[in-house]
Amino acid sequence: MLRQYKLQSYNFKLIILVLALSIIGYFAIGSAKESVQDRQLYGIIVGFVLMIFISLIDYNLLDNIKWIIYIGNIVLLLAVLLFGVKVNGSTRWINIGFQFQPSELAKILLILFFSQFIMKYKERLNTVKMLACSIGLVAVPLGLVYLEPDLSTSIMFVVTFFVMLFIGGLDYKIVLALFGTIVPLGVVFFSIILQDGQTLLHGYQITRILAWLDPEKYADSAAYQQLNSITAIGSGQFIGKGLDNNVIASVKNGNFISEPQTDFIFAVIGEELGFIGAAAVIILLVLIAFECMRIARLSRNLSGAIIADGMAALISIQGFMNIAVATGLLPNTGIPLPFVSYGLTSLVSLYIGIGVVLNVGLQANKRANMIDN
Repeated sequence: MLRQYKLQSYNFKLIILVLALSIIGYFAIGSAKESVQDRQLYGIIVGFVLMIFISLIDYNLLDNIKWIIYIGNIVLLLAVLLFGVKVNGSTRWINIGFQFQPSELAKILLILFFSQFIMKYKERLNTVKMLACSIGLVAVPLGLVYLEPDLSTSIMFVVTFFVMLFIGGLDYKIVLALFGTIVPLGVVFFSIILQDGQTLLHGYQITRILAWLDPEKYADSAAYQQLNSITAIGSGQFIGKGLDNNVIASVKNGNFISEPQTDFIFAVIGEELGFIGAAAVIILLVLIAFECMRIARLSRNLSGAIIADGMAALISIQGFMNIAVATGLLPNTGIPLPFVSYGLTSLVSLYIGIGVVLNVGLQANKRANMIDN
C-alpha cells in the first residue's frame, strides 16, 4: 500500500504553490472574520497531513475500490437530503459533531471514480451505450446536489465530467456535437428561466440572474454584494489598503459585504492587497493548474492523467467562477475560491485531491528512474 519513493521525485513545487495560496487565504480570512481564522489554520494543517499521507499511497489501488467510492459518495449526498442542516434556504451540510459539506468532497470523489471507470472502458468510450452509461452514473450524484439546491456545484460536476471524458479519449466529433447541442439548449434554457412562473430554478437563483443582468435595479437587494465587491476591488488600486486595516472608507470594515470570508474573499484581497495581491492569487491558481497538467502529461497511465487533469480543471474553473462573481462577470453562484475561501470541507477535500495528484507524479518519476537504471 505505502511505497518507497525517492525524495527527489517528490513534487515540492506543487506543494509550495498550494501552501502559498492557502497562506494568503489564511491571512485574508483573518482580516475578514478573525474568529474563524484559527479554524482555517486547523483545516490547512489537517489537509496538509492528509495530502502527504495520500501522496504516498499508490493511486492505482483506486481501481479496487472505485465502486465503494461511488456508492459512498451517493450515501453522503443522500444523507444531506435526509438529515441535512438548512442554512440560507439550502440544505448542503450535515452535522457530525461539526458542519460537513459532502458536495465539496463529492467533486474529488467524482474525479477519482471516473478516472478508473473511463480507463477501464476507454476502448468503448465513444459508443452510445458507454456514453449513456457514463452520463447515467454522473446524473445520480449531480441530481442529488442539484436538489440541495446547489447550482454552482452542479455546474462544476458537469464541466469536470466532460473534461474527464475528453481526456479519456472522447471523439472530437462528439465534443463538437455536444457543443452544438449545448449552445442552443443554453439559449432556450435562459429564455425559459426569464419567464414568469418558471419552475426550473428556485426563486433566489432566478433573482441572482436578474440582478446580474440589471444590477442597478437590484442595487439594494440581490446585487448588493456584487456591486460592493466590485467597489472594494477597485478601491484597493495597486498595493491595497493593507491587511486588517482601520480605514474608515473600507467596504469590508463598513460591513457592506456579508460573510466576506467565504464566497467574496477575493473582494477582501483586492481591497486590502490591491492589484498585486489579486494578481498573486490568480497567478498561483494558474500555476497550480499548469503543474497538475504537467503531471498528467507524465502519467504512467490514463487514470493518472484524468486525475491530474481533472484536478486542474476543477481548481482553474472553480477559481475563475469565484473571481468572475466577485468582479460581476457572472451571476452570484455561491462557490468558494480554491484554497482561499473559508470552509474546512472544501479546503481539506482539495488537499486530498492534490495528494492523489502528487502520487501520480511520484509513480511517473518512479517508472522513469526504473527505466534509467
